[in-house]
Amino acid sequence: MKFAFIIDSIHRLDPTHDTSVALMEAAQELGHEVWVTQASRLSVIDGKAWAVLEPVQLTPVKLVEGRWEAVESWFSLDAPILRPLEDMDIVFMRPDPPVDTAYLYATYILDYIDPAKTRVLNSTNGIRSANEKMYALQFTEAIPETIVSQDKQVIRQFLEKKGAAVLKPLGGKAGEGILFLEPSDRNFNSLIEISTLQGKLPVMVQTYLPEAKEGDKRIILLNGSPIGAVNRIPTGTDFRGNMAVGGRVATVDITEREHQICAQLAPTLQRDGLVFVGIDVIGGYLTEVNVTSPTGIREVDRLSNVRIAYQVIEWIKQTDQNQ
Repeated sequence: MKFAFIIDSIHRLDPTHDTSVALMEAAQELGHEVWVTQASRLSVIDGKAWAVLEPVQLTPVKLVEGRWEAVESWFSLDAPILRPLEDMDIVFMRPDPPVDTAYLYATYILDYIDPAKTRVLNSTNGIRSANEKMYALQFTEAIPETIVSQDKQVIRQFLEKKGAAVLKPLGGKAGEGILFLEPSDRNFNSLIEISTLQGKLPVMVQTYLPEAKEGDKRIILLNGSPIGAVNRIPTGTDFRGNMAVGGRVATVDITEREHQICAQLAPTLQRDGLVFVGIDVIGGYLTEVNVTSPTGIREVDRLSNVRIAYQVIEWIKQTDQNQ
């Protein structure tokens, strides 16, 4: 099979952490062709989606004394070729957020791939409909008390009712812009003004879950089924557990409550073509549904001695053959 990965520049990826690299390595080691491109290199020509694609060869990372290690020149690229994306069997759409205008336009270009010839993961319609913060709101039994608003007074009333809350920009990633709010904070007005761009953009505000101190669990779902998890625990003075802001990782089990959350999500994820997803759970509550470029594979594999990327590629191969 031929796999194309739409990613951020491969030169900026960390092979010891990045999930896209893990998926590319697995595809290569399982005998498939691997090509890379970027959202800025997509076009529509004669009514079909095309891309400037580069074949890539990877030197896989190795686990040495409990840490992933990569050689300095861990990838090599051959000459770029402009070719139809329908020449590929699978196209992975995995640039990092924000889902801005350029990102959305890239998904519109991918709509010009014939789904009978090439499978796009995750579905472009699914990505467009699933804002990673807002998407969780439909699962009311799974989420903590949450509001979405750009109105300072509405946010103030919610905060005073709950005593403490967490504010999240709707388009952020990796913990960027997340704030801990308390009613007594004299900076409250300024924080809301900055976060909402003076009342122009709504933000998500969730009741603060004290269990966040014990970790923010990332659960990896494949076609709605959980296949691995890692706990991200805040360190130092930062209340956020995201790996990108220094949270340490630890092994963790998936609880019965979390299996129930996954089962609740599964039909909706499958309906929307969201095959590879990472959900975040704190204290038994769903807080986010990550669909653009969910990460965590490297950490789960390292801590739990599994090979999640291989499961994903094998599942794709099997289901593609059954279509």
